[in-house]
Amino acid sequence: MKLNKRLSLLFAYVFTTLGLAAQPAPEKGYFMFPIKPGVRNYLSGSMGEIRATHFHGGLDIKTDQREGLSVYAAADGYISRVKMSTYGYGNIIYVTHPNGLTTTYSHLLAFYDPLADYVLKKQYEKETFELELFPEKNLFPVKKGQIIALSGNTGGSGGPHLHFEIRDAEDRLYNPLRWGFKEVIDTTPPDLLGLGIQPLNIYARINGEFARREFTPKKANGTHTLADTVYAHGLIGFELQTIDRYDDTQNRNGTQDVTVFVNDRQVYNHHIDRVPFELSKQVSQHVNYNVYRRTGRTFQKAYVDYGNDLPLYTAPQNRGRLNVHADSIYHIRLVAKDTYNNASTLTFVVKGQKPTFTQAANGKVTKPQLSYEIIGNILKVNASDTSATPRNVEMVVNNQRLMLVPSYTKGAASVSLYDLRGGLPESLEYCGTSTLLDLQAAIPAGQEHSFSNRDMTIRFDKESLYDTLYLQAKKEGDVYTIGDYFTPLHKAIKVTITPSKPVTDRSKAAVYYLGLGKGRGMMGGVWDGNSITFSARSMGKFQVLEDVKAPTIKLLSKSPTQIRFRIGDNLSGVNSFRCEVNGKWLLMKYEHKTATIYSEKLDKSLPLSGKVVLKVKDNAGNEAEFTTTI
Repeated sequence: MKLNKRLSLLFAYVFTTLGLAAQPAPEKGYFMFPIKPGVRNYLSGSMGEIRATHFHGGLDIKTDQREGLSVYAAADGYISRVKMSTYGYGNIIYVTHPNGLTTTYSHLLAFYDPLADYVLKKQYEKETFELELFPEKNLFPVKKGQIIALSGNTGGSGGPHLHFEIRDAEDRLYNPLRWGFKEVIDTTPPDLLGLGIQPLNIYARINGEFARREFTPKKANGTHTLADTVYAHGLIGFELQTIDRYDDTQNRNGTQDVTVFVNDRQVYNHHIDRVPFELSKQVSQHVNYNVYRRTGRTFQKAYVDYGNDLPLYTAPQNRGRLNVHADSIYHIRLVAKDTYNNASTLTFVVKGQKPTFTQAANGKVTKPQLSYEIIGNILKVNASDTSATPRNVEMVVNNQRLMLVPSYTKGAASVSLYDLRGGLPESLEYCGTSTLLDLQAAIPAGQEHSFSNRDMTIRFDKESLYDTLYLQAKKEGDVYTIGDYFTPLHKAIKVTITPSKPVTDRSKAAVYYLGLGKGRGMMGGVWDGNSITFSARSMGKFQVLEDVKAPTIKLLSKSPTQIRFRIGDNLSGVNSFRCEVNGKWLLMKYEHKTATIYSEKLDKSLPLSGKVVLKVKDNAGNEAEFTTTI
């Protein structure tokens, strides 16, 4: 058996056998719909939707834009876990069922009475609002259709709804709609909004250029097409921007299934019906992360990128990539399906075209210009000057001068391509001007690696990167830049820096992540002498800042029944709060979306009365205190 055939069989096994075949067969009618069962319901979120840091792991069920709807147990079982959290799932119940699956109910307003009393007592015992409990198996049995909670808007919810999941014992998330709920109606096929085509090796061209190209499909008679033939060469990959809508709603939901056919032969499929919880962050490799971070648009790759271990794919040959040969014709068909098998199809033609080079540059410039970008492993250099014919670009690699010969021309510019695996360039010289590239190192994926320069030390775990990183790391003023915002990390890196700006109080100083806007997120860090070490889950810009201001506290209302405050912090964020009435701890629930905390008494019959003291700490250790009486 030839090697490539063996590899094909291996990929087929990995992506098919380990991926979809392991899913449990859904038993129709086993689970009951948890909101308004028997009545038509609407979804604001579907399984597998692309979120910023993960795949959406279940259904977001609308609750009439309000809180307080009854939440029903989907099947017989017992409450195996319950958690109260300010962020994330908010208040959540886990119900384990005899078939080995677990259903979860998130963003809840309140639990049903026996569970609510149990949780409240535990909160008072441990004197904490945030709490995770694992009740004994026989403590809270539930029957199918039993009311177990009221729907709400707690945690990271963006509005009132119920987030509903189905998991197995290994926390793999399954599409609940596979269990056949009649409450949801969907006869609407997905919308195909855009096609992206990405060059994947140095020989690739798309309409004559080494550049990612986007196309807008045109829809006629139920079929999507492109207006023109796409001319290409070399290794390319397709990307699809698609959304799905349920009947009678305008929510932009996820599309679960994409298949690619080339000349009527299937070369790729992904099917998002099961997502392992621990791999969900690899969504950054499932989509074009660069485009998503820059524009907010989600293009799902119709090829399996390196470093992607998600069990969603059937792509036995070339990982779904298409190698386009000159003078060959490829009839492409992309089919997008939702859970209900409503399908939309995009068809177009790719014609192989051998790259050509034109000596004459079209267009004029008044002075020489040079720019560059890195696409995968390829350095792409754009150069233009006042000459009518393209000039070469000199490149310094390992103190040796190499001549970059233009690959093609575009307008007034000539474009040169260089494979960075041949060595990292130090500078580019063009028309008497030198441009430093500041490529510090090529960091390999899949192994531990340590990098140091005069400004920082970065330690990469063997799972930090998806692919080789051509690292740019520098310090400008008191801001440290590591890579860019548009390249994802798989797992965190550890960074050590020694700020040149004096730190007045290290106990109040920490590293902050500087977002694209004005946002600043506290990363923390551990001081060792004048140096601080922190973990970063994203690349970008970082700065050491001191937070010396205490949190703010504002009394909103007080009565013998309840007391409410608004709390906040200007920089590091609220870390903890403690409220006492006459020296006894009082439970305060925190709603971060409104920055409010409000009390819940253990004994509802006893009025709040006496001296109230609220203390709030931020993440830098600053504390504020507020005193009043009821």
